Amino acid sequence: MKRLHRMIIQAFTGPLLITFVIVLFILVMQFLWKYVDDLMGKGLEWYVLVELMMYATASFVPLALPLAILLASIMTLGGLGENMELVPMRSAGLGLLRILYPLMLVVGLLAAGSFYFSNNVLPVANLKFHSLLWDVTRKKPAMNLLPGIFYNGIDGFSIRAMQKAENGDLHDVLIYDHRAAFQGNRTVLRAESGTMNRSTDGRYLILTLKNGHFYDEHSPAGDRGKYPMMRGTFAEDEIRLDLSGLGLDRTDQDLFKDHYKMLTLGQLQVAEDSLRGQMDERVADQQKHLANSLLITRGQKTAPVLSLGGTTAQFEAALDANMRRNYYDVAMNMVRNNINFIDRSAEERRGRQEQISKFRVEWHRKPMLALACLLFFFIGAPLGAIIRKGGMGLPVVFAIIFFLIFHITSFSTEKLVISGKLEPWPGMWISSMVLLPFGILLTWKASSDSPLFDADAYYRGWERFRSFFRRQQPAL
Repeated sequence: MKRLHRMIIQAFTGPLLITFVIVLFILVMQFLWKYVDDLMGKGLEWYVLVELMMYATASFVPLALPLAILLASIMTLGGLGENMELVPMRSAGLGLLRILYPLMLVVGLLAAGSFYFSNNVLPVANLKFHSLLWDVTRKKPAMNLLPGIFYNGIDGFSIRAMQKAENGDLHDVLIYDHRAAFQGNRTVLRAESGTMNRSTDGRYLILTLKNGHFYDEHSPAGDRGKYPMMRGTFAEDEIRLDLSGLGLDRTDQDLFKDHYKMLTLGQLQVAEDSLRGQMDERVADQQKHLANSLLITRGQKTAPVLSLGGTTAQFEAALDANMRRNYYDVAMNMVRNNINFIDRSAEERRGRQEQISKFRVEWHRKPMLALACLLFFFIGAPLGAIIRKGGMGLPVVFAIIFFLIFHITSFSTEKLVISGKLEPWPGMWISSMVLLPFGILLTWKASSDSPLFDADAYYRGWERFRSFFRRQQPAL
């Protein structure tokens, strides 16, 4: 029996690793396609890109593992059925669940590992990934001086060269100095030729210009006649431009650590309680402010005393036309201000509630994706035993169909939960509930050797159905 278990596990391991790598590759390519514009032309070092890709890959592991298990289970049981290896096992008295027992243990360990990874490893990977992605997307483009085009990547300078050789030689160089505020193009330098080199430490760009002239006017706008203007020529001049702004500045990761994707289950619960407490305090402040802004909702101690005494009607009757008009204008302004305050308060409450919902969604997502590993296994393994087809053909079609059902349902219900139309429970678990009947049905059919996808079986059933009605018809 142990040898049989090892054989089944070995048949499952190969497809699992292959499909897992393929799915991860597809998801990472999707990430690259999304951020390719932010990564190109930045002059990033290779190790920065490798680090970014490594963290991005880690973030896709919990999503890729259920699909890999679904594909591998269909391919494994389908291959065993196609090679007629399931028949002797069933003939020896082994039920389907007994045959799947070693794979159930393996998938159970994978599900537990997926939950541990999502809860303990993934928050750290997400923290490093998002902080590095933030730095990369904010990095300025690398120094790339194109002929005839102004380059503005260096703070305070705009540089153009009509011709540029591969060795760094420049021809017809034009430089605008914008380091002084509100000066425009009042400091201009132009040279016939020059060379471009980096300093030894790479921090500075050294421009050696030859046969040029400069124009410098420091007068503020509108006061051209009160300040001197300088003009001059030079045979050779050297300019050092600071390139530190083009480097990759690493942001402190503590700025991102409170994001819901960077927290464990316990931290998510603590953060949710804290946000709810802040929201309750804010709601109480808003209600207090609104109550104090209306006369009829104020307390007796804070209510203003009418200077003329009596009721409101008597107070109005004592006013002349102008004072009554002003009185009504003040009342209308107070009503408008209160309406605007209510609208702002409602919008703020919706924003705070959406923020809380995102924390609750992330709390449910971690166990939900771990449970999806088991759910997809009990869909894929019986389905493979029924269709009895291995390889990457028909199994891939069924796997994609079930995964799309799961992914679309999960994505849609997540949006409904965040918008407040559904509660996280059962909203985040609807996708699993939708696939659970398929898993139960397929496991039952495969355990009872039901010809679920046998066309001849359906044809025979249809013929029996037709013959039943033929016998019911009276003979003429």
